[in-house]
Amino acid sequence: MSQHRDVVVIGAGAAGLFCAAEAGKRGRKVEVLDHAKRLGGKILMSGGGRCNFTNMYASPENFISQNPHFCKSALSRYTQWDFIALVEQYSIAYHEKTLGQLFCNDTAKDIVDMLMQECKQANVVVSNRCEVGDIRFEDGLYYVQSAKGEYIAPSLVIATGGLSMPKLGATPFGYKVAEQFNIPIIPTRAALVPFTLHEHDKSVLGELSGISVDASAGCNNTQFNENILFTHRGLSGPAVLQISSYWEPGQAVDFNLYPNGDLYEVLSKEQQQSPDAQLSTALAKVYPKRFVQSALPYLNVENKPLKQYQGKQLAQAAQAFMQWQLKPNGTEGYRTAEVTLGGVDTDYVSSKTMECKSQPGLYFIGEVLDVTGWLGGYNFQWAWSSGYVAGQAV
Repeated sequence: MSQHRDVVVIGAGAAGLFCAAEAGKRGRKVEVLDHAKRLGGKILMSGGGRCNFTNMYASPENFISQNPHFCKSALSRYTQWDFIALVEQYSIAYHEKTLGQLFCNDTAKDIVDMLMQECKQANVVVSNRCEVGDIRFEDGLYYVQSAKGEYIAPSLVIATGGLSMPKLGATPFGYKVAEQFNIPIIPTRAALVPFTLHEHDKSVLGELSGISVDASAGCNNTQFNENILFTHRGLSGPAVLQISSYWEPGQAVDFNLYPNGDLYEVLSKEQQQSPDAQLSTALAKVYPKRFVQSALPYLNVENKPLKQYQGKQLAQAAQAFMQWQLKPNGTEGYRTAEVTLGGVDTDYVSSKTMECKSQPGLYFIGEVLDVTGWLGGYNFQWAWSSGYVAGQAV
């Protein structure tokens, strides 16, 4: 038997649940359908299980899209401060970790519970373990076939996310719906993702697995200054994840392994104070010893007593660490990527309502759209903001 609703939302992640609650508050009869066993899986594992739910500095500049202006309206209508107020209303304890990143003190489950409570209060029905099949549009209504029967509604919201982390249930479902209704897709790829290395780099750097150093990573006129983490597969850490969203295959990445000062000045001072000390000893005051031992031969820097460095030699040694250029082999792909770059072309979607311009009653929100945030709570803020504006319009 067919079930009539005002709004059907497909996807019970951050954007879908938030949109459903907002629509329900307006008296809309809403049902959320999701194929996963566990609701809010990506929320639960985010931020090491503590959910980096927004960023105090969120602004349009922190998002990547073919149309950089698209996100402005939603971000201004529902801000990080609005979401923080909601979190405080539920007495969820939180803290700033770094760079405006806000995390739950206890567990990410607090955020999922809050969203579910918001839905419950707004009489929203959330159905998980509910596979969605065919969708058709006739006479202003969407007919959605699902494992729990057919749903009929004038408004259909696609909140199915991107392709990142398929273990959590990511699928290309949202893109297929867009294509069904002739809405173009900006080519997708993994973003906020670790780099893999060519064999000659991996053979050396893989030995440094577990070591983290402060660094800046730059590519395509963009630079991030945080830290990098050496892994047995390649390079990770915040600076690497951030720059991966701007990197194109085949390009090199510029790393400065002493981003907050001048390493040459440090080494010059050491040369004056301890001329008999080895360069490696001086560098071990700046970096982990194991890193120095591998980095010197890898960067073609000779290790000898500081007093033996004449003329520009010491400056060149410092430069090797401050101007290290590496060409990644690739990335770890969607398996470990935090988000998906690209998605539903925003030129075909209203920035004020998230409704398709050419397809009445069809909405796209969250990661399925061609809007990708930086690392640090920005993608969750996009989920809340885009979900909110669609929730006011459906």
